[in-house]
Amino acid sequence: MDLEIKSSPHLGYWIKNNLDYAMKIKNICCIGAGYVGGPTMAVIALKCPDIKVTVVDKDSFKIERWNGEYQNLPVYEPGLADIIKKTRGKNLFFSSEIDKSIDDAEMIFMAVNTPTKTEGKGAGMAADLRHVENCAKNIARVAKNDKIIVEKSTLPVRTAEKIKEILSNYKSDVNFEIISNPEFLAEGTAIKDLFKSDRVLIGGEKTDSGEKAVEALEKIYKRWIPNEKIIKMNVWSAELSKLASNAMLAQRISSINSLSAICEKTGADIDELSNAIGLDHRIGSKFLKASVGFGGSCFKKDILNLVYLCKYYGLNEVAEYWHQVIKINEYQKSRFANRIIDELGGNVKNKKIAILGWAFKKNTNDSRESASIKIADKLIESGGHINIYDPMVKESKIKEDLNNIWGSKSKSEKDLSSRFLRVEIFDNYKDAIKETHALAIITEWDEFKEINFQLVNQITNNNPKIFDGRLILEESNYRIGK
Repeated sequence: MDLEIKSSPHLGYWIKNNLDYAMKIKNICCIGAGYVGGPTMAVIALKCPDIKVTVVDKDSFKIERWNGEYQNLPVYEPGLADIIKKTRGKNLFFSSEIDKSIDDAEMIFMAVNTPTKTEGKGAGMAADLRHVENCAKNIARVAKNDKIIVEKSTLPVRTAEKIKEILSNYKSDVNFEIISNPEFLAEGTAIKDLFKSDRVLIGGEKTDSGEKAVEALEKIYKRWIPNEKIIKMNVWSAELSKLASNAMLAQRISSINSLSAICEKTGADIDELSNAIGLDHRIGSKFLKASVGFGGSCFKKDILNLVYLCKYYGLNEVAEYWHQVIKINEYQKSRFANRIIDELGGNVKNKKIAILGWAFKKNTNDSRESASIKIADKLIESGGHINIYDPMVKESKIKEDLNNIWGSKSKSEKDLSSRFLRVEIFDNYKDAIKETHALAIITEWDEFKEINFQLVNQITNNNPKIFDGRLILEESNYRIGK
């Protein structure tokens, strides 16, 4: 990890010519049209109608979907389509013309993917910054005048230095101010989170030009965010705040899930335990809902990143402490799958199990790190057949998720094909549960709460066992923590 700081040779020029820069943001470019970039820019466009906002991505198919039918946007969030209808074509644009949009913008948001590294130093834990670095190189190549660069992607601490070094090395005659503005959106409530944020963090350098850049972004958020919720800090504090916040939230989930295993052994009820714990005002009730395990793009990736940073700085005990949060989460998924197998007599060979829900949680079409993937894999490995239904995740995405996990396991194309032959994907839960021996609720979609289980028995003819992985049913054969 290169922590060398390089100062810009043109800092004086920036200060002299940009003291009123905060008043001149007319064009914003966001690089990355995913779960962060799309919703965030839509809300900025809605709240700042005088600013032209352009979201760019090298994935032309994704851009086509952003410009297509409102019910087929690449990101599903309640309320997002309504905002797109009001802003698209007015001051919100989606484009594949990346270079032009960079050149036109005074402020550029970097919202590219930062997955966990799969090879090289830090593989399996550290963040892969290739997309960020390529993004910075492209900005430097294209930029003809000074830019404010806003880190929106989840990044390891002191990445801003690396970005600034790349920009300075590739374009020495243009000044770039780097700001860290981490996102704290929860998928499924992203629009609500953007409208009424708990806090907005803006990290910048404590220089005249750095403070002016921070002020420019602050003025945008002040259009709708109360002043007291906008927190200014140094860049590194802002970068670490994102990792630390997700680590603390994930820790709570893993903690309550670990206690659910004890409840099952002792006869205690995890809902009653959670309620009692949550009533302690020092703890509170949020993120104390036991479940089959957390998923999504942030928690696992950010904690592994934090673990890697701790190891890098020689804090091995701290690294192991946080790594245990991940291990408990994986244990909870395995425990749920094993319970299904045990309840079906210890053998699921040629038995059919319906998996209800593929998204990692309700109100999103995101299935990254979803518990369903690991549970489906375990059941197929054990010889079972699975029927899958999710109201928002497309069949192509489900197959992609399974192919990603099976591609490395399968020794041949024949083996991979045989796995997929034991998977069926449906567009409604009634067809998905026909002739099944078990139903496993993995995502807490509201429609699953309303399932009539007398009707289930009529449809299936098997009196299937019900496994409630989200504690949303009053009655089931197995629910976590009871």
